[in-house]
Parts: sequence; structure tokens; C-alpha cells
Amino acid sequence: QVQLVESGGGLVQAGGSLRLSCTFSGRTFLSYTMGWLRQAPGKEREFVSAIRWTSSTLYEDFVKGRFTISRDNAKNTVDLQMSSLKPEDTAVYFCAAQRDPGTMSVSILTRPDKYEYWGQGTQVTVSS
Repeated sequence: QVQLVESGGGLVQAGGSLRLSCTFSGRTFLSYTMGWLRQAPGKEREFVSAIRWTSSTLYEDFVKGRFTISRDNAKNTVDLQMSSLKPEDTAVYFCAAQRDPGTMSVSILTRPDKYEYWGQGTQVTVSS
């Protein structure tokens, strides 16, 4: 029913920038909160950022001020603009979707296990 495809990953030098994009295939894009999550080698998958259909955003502390999430509801896309990249940002970045929680606690958006649909991931490597 829903397919997510990420693009934009690659190799970048520390301090550089990279823009990731995710395309949502389906007819109910507005029903979902879109998230970016990442998994570094040897580590568990972790939340990075999320955006609701209203464009309300949520960021994990380690990316605040450096990453910006946005969505285009006309194109069914969500982007993650990353700047001031650090070697510790190296990870596979996943685009994911979960039904918008509505009035439920926003904390549910930070839990990887609550995301229903996932893309294949795109590798981001930041060299020192």
C-alpha cells in the first residue's frame, strides 16, 4: 500500500551539507507523520526527526540547529537538510511513516517501533 524511497545519501566531509529526500507512494500522505531515523554501525536504530501534516516538527537533541526536516504535501515528499555534519552522523538514514497520532502524545513519534512503513535506507558517510 505504501512505499518509501530515499535518495541523496553519499560521502561528505565533516562540516559539509547533504540533503536527503524521500518519496511517498500512496494516496494518503496526509494521514501520516513522516520521520527520519538512522542506524549507525553497531548501534540500534534511533530517531532523528519527524514532521506532521501540519508541518509541526520534532528533532532529537543531537541534530537541533543542524538538520531541518520539511515536507511537500503536493509532491508527497519529505526532505532532511543536513548541515554541519559530523563523523558521528555516519549512518544509514531511513525514511519512515506512521499514522499521525492526532491528539496522542507526541513522544510516540520518537519510537522506531511505532513506524509502520520504511524505506530501504540511504547511506550517509561523514569523513573527518
